[in-house]
Amino acid sequence: MWCITAVTPEYRERMYRILDLYKKPYNQKFPVLCFDEKSKQLLEDTRKPIPLKPGSAAKYDYEYKRNGTCNIFAAVEPKAGRHFIKVTNQRTRQDFAHFMKWMINDQYKKAKKIRIVLDNLNTHFEKSFYETFSIQESKRLLKRVEFVYTPKHASWLNMAEIEINLMDTECLDRNIGSRQEIETELQTWCNQNNSEKRKIFWRFTREKADKKLSKYYVP
Repeated sequence: MWCITAVTPEYRERMYRILDLYKKPYNQKFPVLCFDEKSKQLLEDTRKPIPLKPGSAAKYDYEYKRNGTCNIFAAVEPKAGRHFIKVTNQRTRQDFAHFMKWMINDQYKKAKKIRIVLDNLNTHFEKSFYETFSIQESKRLLKRVEFVYTPKHASWLNMAEIEINLMDTECLDRNIGSRQEIETELQTWCNQNNSEKRKIFWRFTREKADKKLSKYYVP
């Protein structure tokens, strides 16, 4: 939120839409999800770390080997405490479309409409479906999902940012040298969150936005 310099009418409209959506009571037929992704470098320690011991912190050598990168798709349903992770080699339109198809068909097959908060990255649009699937299949999938876009430079409105920050702190805060190891670590972390039904409680409302941000509002 620190980077806000001007809140235009379009910014306010998108912000209000998201804040009103977050305020709605939980409805399993119309779930609200937040989605984001991040790139992760695969860094392999060239020397074996010295593990944590009583009275002594773990020790890591500064040297490492670069093994490329991978992409992590993360989605969270804050009010239900449901968490979803997929690791891919890259983040193309096809990767995005396949992740969404998996969510729609497998994870939320009983939902009437899935509302997904996400940013404006060029892969996050309906075009990705049409470039990946048939026209008929794309229309079938898109009929069951509604994308709700954050304003530009407003990633703080997306609760997936909270999810990814927790993921970085609790799971990925060290060198990991292979995609397979990242997948294993993330799936364990994700399974634990789902087992605990770990929820995100959002307190920022339209009223609080007007009080805090009104000095930035422009006609």
